[in-house]
Amino acid sequence: MVRAGIDLGGTKIEAIALDDAGQTLACKRISTPSGYDAAIRAVAGLVTDFERQDGPIGRVGVGHPGSASPATGLIRGANSTWLNGRDFRSDLSAALGRPTRFANDADCFAMAEATDGAGAGCRTVFGVILGTGVGGGIVIDGQLHSGAQNIAGEWGHTALPRLTEEEYPGPDCWCGQVSCVEAWLSGPGIAAEHESRTGRQTDSAAILAGPAEVEIYAGRLARALSTVVNILDPDAIILGGGVSNTAGLPEAVETALRDQVFSDVLNTRVLRHKHGDASGVRGAAMLWSAKE
Repeated sequence: MVRAGIDLGGTKIEAIALDDAGQTLACKRISTPSGYDAAIRAVAGLVTDFERQDGPIGRVGVGHPGSASPATGLIRGANSTWLNGRDFRSDLSAALGRPTRFANDADCFAMAEATDGAGAGCRTVFGVILGTGVGGGIVIDGQLHSGAQNIAGEWGHTALPRLTEEEYPGPDCWCGQVSCVEAWLSGPGIAAEHESRTGRQTDSAAILAGPAEVEIYAGRLARALSTVVNILDPDAIILGGGVSNTAGLPEAVETALRDQVFSDVLNTRVLRHKHGDASGVRGAAMLWSAKE
């Protein structure tokens, strides 16, 4: 039976329909409407459109910002703030009227890249989102690992390790902490740090066009990922999000990482995504296996 995936973002909603072999039957992208109820109607409408074209869709997977609290089921930590405090998963399940699974959007990215993307064939994959925010997802033996608090992979809100004298104490983060990885390595964080250091305002893509800036960024990213490697010891780290498209970034990070981890060798590969912008929506559909 056809699986559908939904990637709910702050500015766009993308939907995909996959057959049992993981091949794309249909794909559609629309602007995210204003308001909670309108977004739920839009998602339900996309699934209905697919059914008219490709037949019955029995299973739907949804990737969304933030995570559901294990205590209340309500969404928290979403940068699409209109989701926070809402029982989004129950409300959308009711609107769709069929079995539906949900995961954080970074988890969906990791799922797609671990299944048939850059991390295919690896037992343990850590998927990294480097964009407006910094997030991560963990896939072990083909299964998404969510954790006791439903926050597994949220390395963006750990502190950047081994700060230099010039870096100390680090930038404030919107979460209320100081020197979070996200505050250093997100697109806005790159721009803010560059302005504080040089006095010049520019965007992250222009900053990372320079080899010297890539070296600085790759060094910080390697420091941040060394904590992940020391704890999780993944076979592969897959970089996604807009910043991941920086030329030479995976190679520079892997080289810098060798001197940061607690090991005499580094077998963990640092790779760029295979599916690009489609990783999230593919991973949402893959919350259901082809056999279910």
